[in-house]
Amino acid sequence: MKVYKFGGASVKDAASVKNLASFLGQYRGTHLLVVVSAMSKTTNRLEQLATVWHRGDGEAVEEQLAAIKRFHFGILEELLPGDRFAFNELSDLFNSLWSTLIEPAPKSYDRAYEMVVPYGELLSTVLIWHYLKHTGLDLDWLDARKLIITDETWREGRINWERTTANLKKCLKNRQESGATMGITQGFIASTGNGDMITLGREGSDFTAAVIAYALDAEEVVIWKDVPGLMNADPAIFHDAVMLPELSFHEAIELAYYGAKVIHPKTIKPLQNKNIPLKVKSFLNPDQPGSLIHSLEKYDQQIPSYIIKKNQTLISFSPKDFSFIAERNISDIFSCLSSLNIRANLMQNSAISFSVCIDDQEDRSHQLISMLNEQFAIRYNRHLTLITIRHFTEEMIDGLIANAKVILEQRSRNTVQLVVSEG
Repeated sequence: MKVYKFGGASVKDAASVKNLASFLGQYRGTHLLVVVSAMSKTTNRLEQLATVWHRGDGEAVEEQLAAIKRFHFGILEELLPGDRFAFNELSDLFNSLWSTLIEPAPKSYDRAYEMVVPYGELLSTVLIWHYLKHTGLDLDWLDARKLIITDETWREGRINWERTTANLKKCLKNRQESGATMGITQGFIASTGNGDMITLGREGSDFTAAVIAYALDAEEVVIWKDVPGLMNADPAIFHDAVMLPELSFHEAIELAYYGAKVIHPKTIKPLQNKNIPLKVKSFLNPDQPGSLIHSLEKYDQQIPSYIIKKNQTLISFSPKDFSFIAERNISDIFSCLSSLNIRANLMQNSAISFSVCIDDQEDRSHQLISMLNEQFAIRYNRHLTLITIRHFTEEMIDGLIANAKVILEQRSRNTVQLVVSEG
């Protein structure tokens, strides 16, 4: 069995869904599980909807929900005009979402997020499933919320591997007994042990594909993108970016950890544990080989990689009692980072301070500072850029920082990271 994952760009409109149907039509009779994200920009729209609901802005809730409905029903009308069954199923989902939105939002924004944002994947897979069936493809619609179980770490659910594996194996067995070969399910979403909807972290559909592949001992995972494969840099920033044809699991984990956009950071490890190869290919040019991620390391240091993360905040903590930074201080900081679900993109400590670079989320940064303000003297800088170069040279560094001010630098044998401000 193979697992194919398609992101929002591959199902962004009616033409894209038709292209997906044509593509999958080549695999009739193949044991294939297809993981699909929300349609283009829908997750962003649902995040905005969750925000205005949490804020209590009823007028904005109605306006934004109406826009999301127009988008999805517009695509449905292009694909399946007059199909009442598909229309009714989409309507049922929107009615379920509306029944949530007419109630007061919970105090926790993260909890409100989980009650709204997962609908993007449900809407896309219902709509796409109906169209695929219309084209003659025989495939099952599978509810990821009944298959993938997590704890209650909102917006970053941690997988209960035992229950998830048991659910997926039971599902596969039932499908094999019924003769089904192809199925479609949602990326990014799951449910807690109590049955509440939860998400696996932004861009978590890749991780969903890896979880399924791990549980079912899949032959391979293919992530279909609108790029030719895994690039050594963002082509929008580096016009001379090139594709990485092959790299090891270890190198892919490093790149994902530092923020490479093509792969979700948690995707690689489950595949590495069972030596399941991962391919990153273009749905625009499916005959091209793309990038292969596997166990061999011989290609890893041939091409340097550049990762640019904008909108960063650098926060530095110094003990107010003039003591040295010790394990207890760092433990307190990490406890607060964990409780707020803040990921550290870079860390550095000196004798009297500990600095952490995080994504610029002003609300969470303020909460972090408020939690630690009595214990530490805190300084911070916003609107920074974090530059990471794997397999760097001094010439590469000089070329990137010529017009920037370096605030913090950190090096290892293979990687340099620079926090910079422009000018």
